[in-house]
Amino acid sequence: MRMLAIALMCVTMVCFTGQDTCAKWLSASLPIAQIVWARYVGASVVALIASRSLSQPAMMLRSKRPRLQLLRSILLFCSTTTNVFAVRELQLSETATISFLTPVFVALLAGPVLGERVSTERMVAVALGFLGVMIATRPGAGALQPIVLLAVAGVVCNSLYVLATRRLAGADMPQTTLAWTQVAGLVFLTPMLPWVWKQPGSVGIWLVMAVMGVFGAASHGMLIVAHRYAPAPTLTPFTYTQLIWMIISGIVVFGQWPAPATLLGAALVVACGAYLAVRERKGRHVSTAALIDGDPKV
Repeated sequence: MRMLAIALMCVTMVCFTGQDTCAKWLSASLPIAQIVWARYVGASVVALIASRSLSQPAMMLRSKRPRLQLLRSILLFCSTTTNVFAVRELQLSETATISFLTPVFVALLAGPVLGERVSTERMVAVALGFLGVMIATRPGAGALQPIVLLAVAGVVCNSLYVLATRRLAGADMPQTTLAWTQVAGLVFLTPMLPWVWKQPGSVGIWLVMAVMGVFGAASHGMLIVAHRYAPAPTLTPFTYTQLIWMIISGIVVFGQWPAPATLLGAALVVACGAYLAVRERKGRHVSTAALIDGDPKV
């Protein structure tokens, strides 16, 4: 099941890339608040359809830990909003590299917060992945720009959001957690719409807004399921794969080519993720063989 969780995490990164690409494209013509609101509305509709709860949507919100669900929703709202500001000003490859501080925070906090075992091997792989991020971002070049500091603040919120997701994995059903995911954004932004709304100028803009919502619901739904089948330290290194998709999207959609240092850092990040995937598979085979042989340590 851990290999399934890893696969889900990798696909989740593709969906997150699609969401950020849509947000960056929309930011050229729409206010940030409207973009974030559209992402939440689209994700809410998809979540209701996917869970087959359109007739009784209130049942989806029945949680065993409503306070933690609400806190998680607020953390995601803060992370999403700061991320849209960041993608508007920076290249997708740059925002991706900044976001990869998340695995470092999550892996380090998983022990004291979640009580999960973080092996030395995984910590080394995370450290090497972080080194790749540092190479890609080339520290020192405008590192103290306000937009960069805002992006880092969003990373802190996202790290706490991921840990909250893990805490809720054994308490509520994935459908319930996915429904709560959208609450804060809808509650905070809907009353603001009359003052910030700008009528989309084409059908294409409406379509991109809808697609962004689909990407948002799919990504967070798979993230929730993945954390039910594997611990946070196992999954977080695979978030690095998003860097590759962000680079490709930046080139194809916006014509923004990353610097050679970004490509070098990305290569190191992908190498770490591939290594962990191989080790995870080998570990699964060893555990299975030990159980068959009656190894008392397993």
